[in-house]
Amino acid sequence: MTDKRNEHDADLDPWTQGPELSRDEAKARRQASDPGAVSPGEDAETLRERQRLEQMAMMGRWIDGVLVEQRRSRRWKLFFRFLFAALVAASLSVTLYGLLSGPAAVGGADAPHLGVVKVEGVIEAEGTASAERINAGLRRAWESEASEAVVLHINSPGGSPVQSQRIFDEVMRLRSEGDKPIIAVIEDIGASGAYYIAAGADEIIAAPASLVGSIGVIYSSFGFQEAIDQLGVERRVYTAGDNKAFLDPFSEVAPQQREFWQSVLDSTHEQFIAAVREGRGERLGDDDALFSGLVWSGEQALELGLVDSLGSLDTLARERLSERRLHDYTPRLDPFERLSRQFGRVTMEWLGLPRVDSPVRYQLR
Repeated sequence: MTDKRNEHDADLDPWTQGPELSRDEAKARRQASDPGAVSPGEDAETLRERQRLEQMAMMGRWIDGVLVEQRRSRRWKLFFRFLFAALVAASLSVTLYGLLSGPAAVGGADAPHLGVVKVEGVIEAEGTASAERINAGLRRAWESEASEAVVLHINSPGGSPVQSQRIFDEVMRLRSEGDKPIIAVIEDIGASGAYYIAAGADEIIAAPASLVGSIGVIYSSFGFQEAIDQLGVERRVYTAGDNKAFLDPFSEVAPQQREFWQSVLDSTHEQFIAAVREGRGERLGDDDALFSGLVWSGEQALELGLVDSLGSLDTLARERLSERRLHDYTPRLDPFERLSRQFGRVTMEWLGLPRVDSPVRYQLR
């Protein structure tokens, strides 16, 4: 019973709910609860010395903590400085390598070889398969006295109509200037804008299982006008011109606008068809499905006259030369330029700024 009463008294507020104490009892309780109070048999001088030692120990612990934090901070600073220096050194090394090293070659650039220009990925102005880059490689391979033929090594689903047209025009110009053959070799895929480019070559070679064709034009988008109405979102678009925002995915497309846009696609498609007919000539088959946007295997494309033979870059090199010798004339990409382009794209997307790329594409979907 006594223990329970003591526990109850310990939970009470000593100032408002505790038992009434005499002066001597209160002083004894304070001394018992205060470790710095004077103990029985301990004078004031001993108490002050003990408090001074405790303060010095506390100060020592604080100084030790500050020193540990400073050392940790210095280590992190050194780590980030080293990391930054390593990144700078790596960037400089890559840049110097790109500037000092020439295009990749197999068998030597001075001996007779095939001058290869790679068309890889989506064909677009800011990409690796831009007209500026591909055309520069074509001219370098064409002007090389050691190159026996110019080879467009294609592995692309297509892309921009404008970039494809520019490369096709350059291929046709070079083809009309001399007797050095221009050969297109389709690896995995040569469709849409990539086939547009290949059609200008003197000869097209494709792997039997490659994808070839897709002679068509595409524009794709979405319509969200009902979705934003259900969400209670108000669309605010200000234009000067009745049709300025007719491709806006949050607005309804009027019948006359749909008809107009279809005429743009049809016109671009006719340009594509005319280029293929010009490049392929009488080799092209009479199948009505050729220009429907369908894509065929390399074996089927041979029967339709879309390609001239089945094979690969290796088989072409063995047929043309006694020894496999290839030289890559595709201009190397500046790593800093690629980084700045990617940063620009990300920044534009983050800020919500529109891109100026053409919405019409020669691209396999």
